[in-house]
Amino acid sequence: MPDRAPQPVDRQLPTDEARDLISLVRDIAQGEIAPKAAEEEDAGHFPRDVFTLLSESGLLGLPYDSEYGGGDQPYEVYLQVLEELAAARMTVGLGVSVHSLSCHALAHYGAKEQQVEHLPAMLGGGLLGAYCLSEPSSGSDAASMRTKAVRDGEDWVLTGTKAWITHGGIADFYTVFARSGGEGTRGITAFLVPGDAEGLSAAAPEKKMGMKGSPTAQVHFDGVRISDDRRLGDEGQGFAIALSALDSGRLGIAACAIGVAQAALDEAVAYATGREQFGRRIADFQGLRFMLADMATQIEAGRALYLAAARLRDAGRPFSKQAAMAKLLCTDAAMKVTTDAVQVLGGYGYTADFPVERYMREAKVLQIVEGTNQIQRMVIARHLAGPESR
Repeated sequence: MPDRAPQPVDRQLPTDEARDLISLVRDIAQGEIAPKAAEEEDAGHFPRDVFTLLSESGLLGLPYDSEYGGGDQPYEVYLQVLEELAAARMTVGLGVSVHSLSCHALAHYGAKEQQVEHLPAMLGGGLLGAYCLSEPSSGSDAASMRTKAVRDGEDWVLTGTKAWITHGGIADFYTVFARSGGEGTRGITAFLVPGDAEGLSAAAPEKKMGMKGSPTAQVHFDGVRISDDRRLGDEGQGFAIALSALDSGRLGIAACAIGVAQAALDEAVAYATGREQFGRRIADFQGLRFMLADMATQIEAGRALYLAAARLRDAGRPFSKQAAMAKLLCTDAAMKVTTDAVQVLGGYGYTADFPVERYMREAKVLQIVEGTNQIQRMVIARHLAGPESR
């Protein structure tokens, strides 16, 4: 049915290197990722080969220091790479975002010796990471975590369960936050745990409405023993490290949301300009034209907001409020745009013959992960009006 190929997003990129990078990503996305996305998502297949290719191409460590194998790219460029990958397949875009999140603690808070030893393999050595903060009874209230880290001589022993872990059971390393002291935010410490550590195991992946190719599972730590040289940052600094990572991670989710929304819009435009009813293209009916216009406007607004937040980050300025705003606006827009894309396609939109129903199912989770959109509103309000009265 569609006879109109989508036009690439006209991006404002800071350097020729960044333009070449986006061109490389588009080649990989259209040649290696998008053609297999629907079939592999339906089968629940995780594309580890794609992540190996991305690592070999230097795309798993873009925002990190080249001294350790990173790409030295500003966040505004890295996020646009995520958007392109998510437009091709959300499992890949979100997976790259989670991997980058998993590297954050070591890259920004690790000792020099730790960075030299571990970062090159994490950023460009084919490894894949996972980020372990949430637990079965502590999602939005992450400070109430119960996973324990007990000091035993020169080692730490980790015991507990983490939940909703992207790449749970297949990751090569886990950035883990555990309670090493008293209650509250000051009793939490961060650790880098190898995926093959004795006592580490994963439950069967969750059965989800979307993102079926991306494994999400509980991860169990049954007396996992690691040496103190795998502690990241100071004892008790873990919660601050986690929040620092989440500010950046929320921008990754925002970019992924705009990617899937853009893919949905492209599909809707192609269908509307190729489908005829009552002797006219359905794209010629004003009601539908207005829908497409609103969809495009929401996407452009979301892209502008996440890029503005990224540029604040790149300039070393505070961006927590803007990250929360971007995550909120972009993921809500993705949900609306993908739902409208299903409507544009009518009955066909509700079938698996077209990808928009998959886009809609994938968009929903983006309103939940890395802080629900209700939490984002709380974060924004605190910046405006201060902490809530008790």
